[in-house]
Amino acid sequence: MTATMATPERVAEVFPVGGSRLIIYVVYDRRGGVEDYVPHALAALRDHATRMLVVINGSLSDEGRAKLEPVADEILVRENVGFDIWAHKDALEHVGTAIAEYDEVLLTNDSWFGPVRPFGPVFDRMDARAAHFWGMTDHGKEVPNPFTKKGELPVHLQSYWIAVRREMLQSEEWARYWRELPPMAEHFDGVLLHEAVFTAHFDSLGFTQDVAFNHLDYDTKNPSLLNADALLDNGCPVLKRRPFFQWPPYLDRFAVIGRWTLEKAASYGYPVELIWRNLARNVPPRDLNADACMLEVLPEIDVSYDPTEPFRTVVIAHIFYEEMTGEILDRADTLPGAYDLVVTTPDATRAAAIQAAIDARGTTRGSVDVRVLASNDGRDQSAFLIGCRDVLLSGAYDLVVKIHSKKTVQDGYNIGRHFKAQQFENLLSSPGYTANLIALFQKEPGLGLVFPPTIHIGYPTMGRGWWSNKPGFEKLAAEFGIQVPLDEISPLAPYGSMFVARPEALRVLVEQDWTYDKFGGAEAYRDGGLAHILERMPCYAAGELGYHSRTVSNFEYMSISHTTFEFNFDEMSATIPGYTYEQIEFLKLAGYVGHGRARDFARIYMRLWHPGTGAKVGRALEPDRWLGRWTRRLRHPRASARNLLRRNSK
Repeated sequence: MTATMATPERVAEVFPVGGSRLIIYVVYDRRGGVEDYVPHALAALRDHATRMLVVINGSLSDEGRAKLEPVADEILVRENVGFDIWAHKDALEHVGTAIAEYDEVLLTNDSWFGPVRPFGPVFDRMDARAAHFWGMTDHGKEVPNPFTKKGELPVHLQSYWIAVRREMLQSEEWARYWRELPPMAEHFDGVLLHEAVFTAHFDSLGFTQDVAFNHLDYDTKNPSLLNADALLDNGCPVLKRRPFFQWPPYLDRFAVIGRWTLEKAASYGYPVELIWRNLARNVPPRDLNADACMLEVLPEIDVSYDPTEPFRTVVIAHIFYEEMTGEILDRADTLPGAYDLVVTTPDATRAAAIQAAIDARGTTRGSVDVRVLASNDGRDQSAFLIGCRDVLLSGAYDLVVKIHSKKTVQDGYNIGRHFKAQQFENLLSSPGYTANLIALFQKEPGLGLVFPPTIHIGYPTMGRGWWSNKPGFEKLAAEFGIQVPLDEISPLAPYGSMFVARPEALRVLVEQDWTYDKFGGAEAYRDGGLAHILERMPCYAAGELGYHSRTVSNFEYMSISHTTFEFNFDEMSATIPGYTYEQIEFLKLAGYVGHGRARDFARIYMRLWHPGTGAKVGRALEPDRWLGRWTRRLRHPRASARNLLRRNSK
């Protein structure tokens, strides 16, 4: 797609008063539905469109179609090939010669939330400017090209919003561009083969381009990603989704604070619950937790709870250590207002002791139900999902508090003491703290569950939170219809299995036909077993239903956790140059370091400097290869002789 003749003289025109505009809006949803932010955006765009054509990449459910029909003149469903660029191509072909009826065609898609600020002022401003095509935002020149590591990425309009006017629409150059559009199998193809070249291509042909919000007015090359809140302040009506699913270390490099961006959107009146619902269903939860800064550090004094809007609350406590009953009840009593209590325990002896401890307190805040379980297989997980299934599905409660008698004696006194405190203090620290935690649910109707941050002091959780649970998780997620993308390194999860949640947010898990035999006996309570898999599932199950999750902490724990994290991170970063995201990229490229043996470093070297050949070298360096065997024989001749005799005697 290059110019084949001398650049002709072209005169750009303004958008005529009373002119006609076709908007082509592309939607992709992995579930075949339509997220609520889409019709919200289309309804606002209708005032600026003569015709609205919505293109669906993939399938469209009846529910999705019902959402689109009030805001679209036509819905075109196509195979999901070539991303939104080929969807635009197919839409243009679908419109055909009728394109001549329009003074402007706007090519856009569902990669943004809006309108955060009104569309009208932007359309008015750009209508009055003479241009053949214009974009909402642009991307500055970068050398080298960050996608290819060579050459340059030219200045270009970003393809999520490009408006093209009549002269360019009716030109042979425009028709040729789309005829010769290359196939696009991967996301980066769309950038390198279309977005990055579109602007320069038509500029070289003499067409005049313009941009509503120029990157030169900001201090980064990509304001839609790195200056989103400043764009909103300057009147930009759209907020790109990418700042909330971009790799968090990259955003850290540019100090992009997603919390501030969301607060800015809310301050301009955008219904941010539409954002949360979409992101919860479509972004790996730990990525979202970092990008949107979703850890809430709460004070011990109530500053936010509204007693006029109480929740119907049930506390479900699995008590194995009956001597902890008083402590469990003290924690539950930090809740504001009344609550019902359901206690599960493995046998009648414990149940009697627990009931006696409850009776000794004299008063309760609601009903009390002490249940003896048919089995302790699965421990607190099976107690919750099987022993209390009727409670969770009853519809009688707005919130459930899941706690259990935690000692972790197998890990030693210090570690067990800290883990227990980390769970209880960050969930039910004091009446003021707990009131603030419950107020989070009052403030956010889409908040599904809250729980303490990932445990890391005393445990090697960082970098390996999946342990051996990911294969079993993937199998169950597919079975349950959970399509929320999984986190790569460690899942966002309530490690320790204590949380506060809306029962509805857990419905995907609770409705399953669980039985105790599926959990196995005591030997199955380990990584890879069902209980440990389910411990990692609540955020993803809630996300599938559109509920987001938050982590919570009190001030004391955050002072302990952050100082430890800061020192450890400082130590780990000392020998690798660059910003954090560059250090992580280097380590990921280097791969697993093994035990630091010669063959481990050889593999790392090959992965870094000769990618693709490391596997062959790795096989040659395996200890069972001839060199390794002969080396062992030379070092341990007697052992080698004994092994030889054993093999020959069989």
